[in-house]
Amino acid sequence: MAERRVHVGWAEGLHARPASIFVRAATASGVPVTIAKAGGTPVNAASMLAVLGLGAQGGEEVVLASDAEGAEADAALDRLAKLVAEGLEELPETV
Repeated sequence: MAERRVHVGWAEGLHARPASIFVRAATASGVPVTIAKAGGTPVNAASMLAVLGLGAQGGEEVVLASDAEGAEADAALDRLAKLVAEGLEELPETV
């Protein structure tokens, strides 16, 4: 299982617009990804309700993980981690 630990870069946390951006990016990755607060229960990163339910605040650590293996899964996690850590407004094409 591959995982990335990052701190939420959006000042408002994973709420409303940032959560929407993240969920769309997770869905577009084509790889099953989960997200959890550090030490918390993982939820489906492609579910808006689940991501909002985390209540992840700006600066808080989250864990992105995938059971998928290979370069595609690693690349997807890298892109999603960059998106979350930098508080980007859209998924970067490359890392």
